[in-house]
Amino acid sequence: MPNKKVKTIIFPVGGLGTRFLPATKATPKEMLPVAEKPLVQYAFEEAADAGIERFIFITGRNKNSIENHFDHNYELQSILSDSNKREMLKKTVGWLPAAGQIVFMRQQMALGLGHAILCAEKFVGNEPFAVSLADELFYKKDGNILSDMIKLYDNLNEKCNIVAIQQVENKKDVSKYGIVAFENENANYGKLSHVVEKPKIEDAPSDFSITGKYIFEPEIFDHIKGVKPGINNEIQITDAIADMMSKFNTYGYKIDGERYDCGSVIGYLKANIAFALRNEETKDQTRELIKYFNRDIK
Repeated sequence: MPNKKVKTIIFPVGGLGTRFLPATKATPKEMLPVAEKPLVQYAFEEAADAGIERFIFITGRNKNSIENHFDHNYELQSILSDSNKREMLKKTVGWLPAAGQIVFMRQQMALGLGHAILCAEKFVGNEPFAVSLADELFYKKDGNILSDMIKLYDNLNEKCNIVAIQQVENKKDVSKYGIVAFENENANYGKLSHVVEKPKIEDAPSDFSITGKYIFEPEIFDHIKGVKPGINNEIQITDAIADMMSKFNTYGYKIDGERYDCGSVIGYLKANIAFALRNEETKDQTRELIKYFNRDIK
């Protein structure tokens, strides 16, 4: 029997964004713009383009602007319509999901990614689902990373988990991420033997880290419930993945694209420059800005 289709995605957007304080004191980090578009919209549009039909946002306090962004602003729409500003109107409402496709749930306590995913259990049901972290922004010239992961899941045709992975640019940074170990691998993906959360450099089994995209079987919820809270009382999703490996295979999908950690200031600035250089309207001015500031760099 073929796998069920991946139709649902969870966006865990309830985090505190402490790496971006004070900007994130009142503004969700997921609403920070890269070029003219907030991070959370990039994540949503990628999922919609990949064929996802149901969108679950796990929010927290001070996250109301995310809900407002996915709603109609009738006053603004009326003004743009009357002014015949069709392109601006399209940017405002042209991408919005249909009624009934989107759910907002509050994670009442910030207890980690595993806990955020668990909050959606009753809404996901007994189907495979995807997870996407909005502050992990990717660029792929041709294609859609989440769509590629769903195709891999369909082609494998077995109950399994898939995590997006990518080589860490600097090996000394492996202690910042969940790191995978391969049982076997090929050019595009590999079967994993285990995962390690933030290992010491000398203990890291590889230099491939888990990034912010996942496909899970619904059984992951039971394994999350069995995870003991760790640092800061958080429930780590990597612990649940590791525990589930005894029952289902987990595969690492090797991302072919550029990754921007927009939860960090430098990663966020890098993303803005990169996306501005790819925009036909802003690329020339951005190049001039880079040349201007480059004069003072020794």
